[in-house]
Amino acid sequence: MTMRTLFLQGPSFDGYDGGAGARYQMKREVRSFWYPTWLAQPAAMVEGSKLIDAPAHDLSWDDIAHEADDRDLAILHTSTPSFRQDVRTAELLKERNPKIVVGMIGAKVAVEAEKSLAASTAIDFVARNEFDFTIKEVADGKPLAEVQGISYRDANGTIVHNPDRAVIENMDELPMVSPIYKRDLTIEKYFGGYLKHPYVSFYTGRGCKSRCTFCLWPQTVGGHNYRTRSIPHVIEEVKYIQREMPEVKEIFFDDDTLTDNLPRVEALALELGKLGVTWSCNAKANVPRKTLEVLKANGLRLLLVGYESGNQKILHNIKKGLLVDVARQFTKDCHELGIVIHGTFILGLPGETLETIEETLQFAKDINPHTIQVSLAAPYPGTFLYKQAVENNWFDGTDHLLTDGGTQIAQLSYEHLPASVIFDKVEEFYKRFYFRPSKIASIVGEMLRDFDMMKRRLREGVEFFNFLRARKQAA
Repeated sequence: MTMRTLFLQGPSFDGYDGGAGARYQMKREVRSFWYPTWLAQPAAMVEGSKLIDAPAHDLSWDDIAHEADDRDLAILHTSTPSFRQDVRTAELLKERNPKIVVGMIGAKVAVEAEKSLAASTAIDFVARNEFDFTIKEVADGKPLAEVQGISYRDANGTIVHNPDRAVIENMDELPMVSPIYKRDLTIEKYFGGYLKHPYVSFYTGRGCKSRCTFCLWPQTVGGHNYRTRSIPHVIEEVKYIQREMPEVKEIFFDDDTLTDNLPRVEALALELGKLGVTWSCNAKANVPRKTLEVLKANGLRLLLVGYESGNQKILHNIKKGLLVDVARQFTKDCHELGIVIHGTFILGLPGETLETIEETLQFAKDINPHTIQVSLAAPYPGTFLYKQAVENNWFDGTDHLLTDGGTQIAQLSYEHLPASVIFDKVEEFYKRFYFRPSKIASIVGEMLRDFDMMKRRLREGVEFFNFLRARKQAA
């Protein structure tokens, strides 16, 4: 008999932003919420399940405590920044219902299974690597000793590591997540500064062939083989959204890099064009103009692009596999075609200096994405960057990537460039990018053309200045 299962994104700090399917928790410059896709996927496979996303719905433990009373199994998504709070939630679940089985999923427990289990006896098991069918087997009542891909605490309290589970090759075996969103979530609670509201995001494939040293998910859960759903399978979900969630104004495909497979993304775009949907996706800054033309002609509105740095040596250091000149031409093509870009940059990567930070800032101003996000290099456990940073004494190996209030901490520090300077440069980067006459005029023009956008940008402006104030307090 299927266990009565609760899938839970636990209560967290005010201003929590799950980021990319709830994978990178932190407080960002503009408040936003991403769908808990990695919880919704196994939830769609377990009959009678319920998904609760506490941060997005502003729910405290007191608001959700009763949900533990009639449940047999609770699955918590966790990450390095949220782990301590998630452990507390696990303990509260056990206090409320001592019989409930508590499992955790996410990159944190995937790479630090034994350490995670040792953190609290309230955690009965953790799922390593790709965990969808792992959780289904547990929910179906399969003994933990027989479930591949988990580490668990047996009846004697001994931690046992079962054999790994093979990754999913046929991605069409996974059900749609959008029906779970509709069933359990209030989609108006999910928004991003660069996406139309309300939006829906889901994955058309997993894995990323790029080898960026800092990127968490491909190195821990998704892998570097880009495994994709068939186009008819993706279109079926898009049609479901159009039919059952007509208020949705944009679909964001959250694949690490949807443009990794050019023939497929062009074929997908042609099918999306027939449906008349507005869509966006993650992209590497090397998509040829021919492909961009196909995507734009078939509903593409925005690309989220990880530029990371404007310095070629740093891009080589992090194995980005990207040339600055190619990125410039790609961005020029997008501007000419009317494709909006949200560009992301990272300060403090290996090889960073005051000069390279200035170079990246000038690069950002030159290519001029519509909006930007500037982050601090974060050495997540399980990444090459983490190993590199520990070996070179760039940081102390702690897992406190955020303050208790959710603001990102500058972890990496170099002899020539201390963490405090890198931290301060983020604010300078934002101010010098946005407080330019041309950028201000662009934003004001956008607001004057659209009253809803005016209200939104004014709210985001307040959040942005509050974000800067919080960073000063965290410094």
